[in-house]
Amino acid sequence: MRPPAFWAAGPDHPAARCLAPLGAAYGALVARRMDRPGARAGCPILCLGNFTLGGAGKTPAALALAALLAALGRTPAFLSRGYGGRTAGPVQVDLGRHDADAVGDEPLLLARRAPTVVSRDRPAGAALCRALGADTIVMDDGLQNPSLVKDLGLAVIDGPAGLGNGLPVPAGPLRAPLDRQWRHVAGLILVGDGPPGEAVARAAEARGLPVHRARLVRETDDLAGRRCLAFAGIGRPDKFFATLAAAGAVIAATRPFPDHHRYRAGELATLAAEAQRLGAELVTTEKDAARLPPNFAAQVRVLRVRLAFDDAGALRRQVQGALAGAP
Repeated sequence: MRPPAFWAAGPDHPAARCLAPLGAAYGALVARRMDRPGARAGCPILCLGNFTLGGAGKTPAALALAALLAALGRTPAFLSRGYGGRTAGPVQVDLGRHDADAVGDEPLLLARRAPTVVSRDRPAGAALCRALGADTIVMDDGLQNPSLVKDLGLAVIDGPAGLGNGLPVPAGPLRAPLDRQWRHVAGLILVGDGPPGEAVARAAEARGLPVHRARLVRETDDLAGRRCLAFAGIGRPDKFFATLAAAGAVIAATRPFPDHHRYRAGELATLAAEAQRLGAELVTTEKDAARLPPNFAAQVRVLRVRLAFDDAGALRRQVQGALAGAP
């Protein structure tokens, strides 16, 4: 789905006020579920999640966290629900056998860096991670899932978007009331700049929680001056379009799609025809490229990014503390 425009408006928007009772009921249910006791996985679990629906940069954060763990001498594995995939799991992602229809797009990106398990049953997935030799599990999403005890929970916040109107779904983007979610995190990863994100950072710091500021850094450096038709089906396509423009690309047109969008053959044909008409190259994100048929993906340029922290040492110290405190 695309986030409704009123989620970015204030809580007094008529649609938000109309849906507020339903949001309060839904948010209370999720909050009660979050408070349930979980099981121990037998190794430390570091969980990256969102307070809200939609993308904030969890996958780049998970990749950065796994790299940090490897530098500390740990053997991490990723655990994902596999959103958008049909596989219930537990199963290890096999890049030679699985596609986004099977396991979702994000696990395909994670599996390039470390063993990745998709499982809707998180404890069963954690057991498979351990069987694969992992001594630490990076849980990509799952902040609201109580089935496993998290030794470190970090909320990833998109700086320009923040928390929207601060109301639970469907009145706003929050998965549960914010005051009930704070108790489940030990810090924030704030991706990018913006007043909405800074407001969340101040709230975290008032609670004594560290804020790890970070930004997406381009790894694709050959886009300057290229005429592009940019398309993306992610949480915030505009963020991708802005990153592409900042890389010096000439944006001939942009085509946003809903998050995790499954591209149909007709849509791809339309994109290809429009790019030809505009004399432009097709450019998209790594997540979108994972959902494209191989023959079409070969025609598309991919903008690759990584997450860089302003103070990587602070995150390292927090992670080391969590590992030391894990039973």
